[in-house]
Amino acid sequence: MKKTTVKKTTAKKSVTPKETSKDEQPSKLIDAKIKELGDWRGKTLAGVRALIKQAVPDVVEELKWRGVPVWSHDGIICTGETYKSAVKLTFAKGASLKDPAKLFNSSLEGNTRRAIDIHEGVEINADAFKALIQAAAALNGAKKKKAK
Repeated sequence: MKKTTVKKTTAKKSVTPKETSKDEQPSKLIDAKIKELGDWRGKTLAGVRALIKQAVPDVVEELKWRGVPVWSHDGIICTGETYKSAVKLTFAKGASLKDPAKLFNSSLEGNTRRAIDIHEGVEINADAFKALIQAAAALNGAKKKKAK
């Protein structure tokens, strides 16, 4: 009689984004995206990201929609899309925000969103941008409190 042996195998556990720290993984992916860009767009995205974190220190970073950085605080504040000729920061509720420094220069016709297109060589007004980020976070917080 022929002896049969059963070989036990254990599948290797792969690490998925859900198994890593909620804050750690998206931040690392955004770091990688900035490094991958390797040009003025990466530097611009890194610069506005730093300003966003200064304005709202407990902002949540995510990567959505095929690698688009998203910054949230009680809802989406803005997204950071990169195109050949611009870094576009789209504010989810931008139409409801006051923009005394006139930073919004794109998507001006809609009823909800507003965007800032930053082109190569253009510097953004850091103080006005941080004020806009703070206003967007405050608006999200106010809407969340009303919903309760």
